[in-house]
Formats: sequence, C-alpha cells, structure tokens
Amino acid sequence: MSGELSPIDKAKFVAAKRSVDFVEDGMRVGLGTGSTAAWMVRCLGELVREDGLKIKGVPTSVRTAELARDCGIQVISLDEAKWLDLTIDGADEFDQDLNLIKGGGGALLQEKIVATASDQMIVITDVGKEVEALGAFPLPLELIPFGWQTSQALIEEMLISMDVLGRNSTLRMNGSSPFVTDEGNFILDLHLNRIGNARQLSMVLNQIPGVVENGLFIDICDKVVVGYGDGRVEVRDINDGSIEEDRLDFLEDDNLFRDLSD
Repeated sequence: MSGELSPIDKAKFVAAKRSVDFVEDGMRVGLGTGSTAAWMVRCLGELVREDGLKIKGVPTSVRTAELARDCGIQVISLDEAKWLDLTIDGADEFDQDLNLIKGGGGALLQEKIVATASDQMIVITDVGKEVEALGAFPLPLELIPFGWQTSQALIEEMLISMDVLGRNSTLRMNGSSPFVTDEGNFILDLHLNRIGNARQLSMVLNQIPGVVENGLFIDICDKVVVGYGDGRVEVRDINDGSIEEDRLDFLEDDNLFRDLSD
C-alpha cells in the first residue's frame, strides 16, 4: 500500500508517525484536525490497540472525535480534562519562529482553545508548508453569521493600515451554501499574500465585532515535526533551537496503511 502513497502523503505520514513518540502513557492529548492530524490519530490508535498505550484524547472537531473513537482512543471533553499534557496538530503554514496559519479545515477555534490549554504543542507537517513569511495561504477568520458582511467590510477597511500585500476576502462555501463550523459560525478567508507583522494583525483582527477568532497561532507551537517524501523527518524545537533528524521506513504490509485505505 505504501507504494501507492504520493510523496506528500509519505511526508505527512512520517511526520505523524514520529510525533506520537512524544506521547506517554497516561497523558491527556489534544487531537488536531485535518489530513495530517488524521494520520497521527491513526498512529495513536495503533499504539493503543497493539501496545496497550493508555491515553485520553481531546478532539478539536466532530470528525476527529469520530475518527479517534473508531481507532479505539478514549475521547473526553476539554472541560473533563481541565488541562492537557500535549496537543498534536497540523498547520497550513509555518515560519522559522514556528508561528502558524491554521484553519484550512475549518476548526481553528477549537484548535486554538485546545492548543493553548496544553503544556506543549507539536505541529506535524510536510516541508512544503514552510514559508519565509506567513500569508501565501489564505488566513481564515471565524465569524458569527449575524452581520457577517458588515464584519467583512470592517476587516477589509482595517487591512488598509496593515502590513499585508492583499486585502481581498471570500466567504468559505460548502457547495452553494456557506461553510458552517462545529460552533455554527462562518469562515472568512483573507487573501493577504504576505503578512509583515503577524502578531499585530492577530490582535487587531480579534477586536473587530463579529470576529470570533483568527487562524494566526503566535507563540503557541513548541516543536514542529517536518516530514519529507523520502522518509526523512526533522524535529525542530523553538525553545532550545535544536534540530533532530531521523528516517522512517515504510512497510508494504503495514496494518495502518490497510486501515487508511478502507
């Protein structure tokens, strides 16, 4: 089955596989949302089933909760957990300071709440998500539906004074209807091209009425696990500046690959 994986999927898999090495017995773990995070949940499920790992998972979306339960992971709410030892999640972009853009999967609000309620956040990604400056990926904002067009106009007006290259925004759609988050909100994607001051932009965006949260994750990520299509993995730690390199092999008969093909 591994022979059918694209280089990007291989990169995502090795990053996810390496990230679960940081999970220890008895931990309360935040479970991210998105394609790379789904690999991680599957890898954790394999450890639970085959190695007897005992953890409690706090999912960041309904679909992650369903996948975690299917994989045999005990799922609890953040209110039940109170605080988490670790959160593992993906990212749409990351820079050298491990600041992120997240929300491509539409779960940025729960993802940010869970990540900031954790002792440590580990991001898993392929090398193609690394950028010199954030902003090439559209920045998602979660908006309440009431008056969203007014909020959009206020946002675009505010962007005139920000250090960004673009100011267009689009409402995320699901077919012919607006995409709706798990909290019943809309997603507005900002096409900024380049963000000069992500910290300032994040603070200003959250002051606009109707904006629930933005997809800039500043000073939240502690480590990023970067996967490559040839099986190489890098673990970069922002706290001590270290970079560890490793390589993971693929097995043609890996049960995990068979599970993912179902």
